[in-house]
Amino acid sequence: MVEEGRFNPDETRVLGRSAADGRSNREILLEVYEALKEKGYDPIRQIAYYLVTGEPVYITAHRNARSLAARLERDEVIEELVAFYLQHHRP
Repeated sequence: MVEEGRFNPDETRVLGRSAADGRSNREILLEVYEALKEKGYDPIRQIAYYLVTGEPVYITAHRNARSLAARLERDEVIEELVAFYLQHHRP
């Protein structure tokens, strides 16, 4: 049994929905990714820096991406990324 709040690598978790308009974190990330790509940025790097720092300067305002990114539950996204990475990179 895993204590509450502890990571369970065997548990599949679903990213939450944004309270603002019902879009999932995944949908928002995809829109932000496309906006960054259109502007010529490295979207993976920019999103990663944003998730770690919370600084909106890493996200372009193009296609309202910066406002969308602000709706993300950053801690949930990071938790899901870590869980996914560990599930798919086990020895």
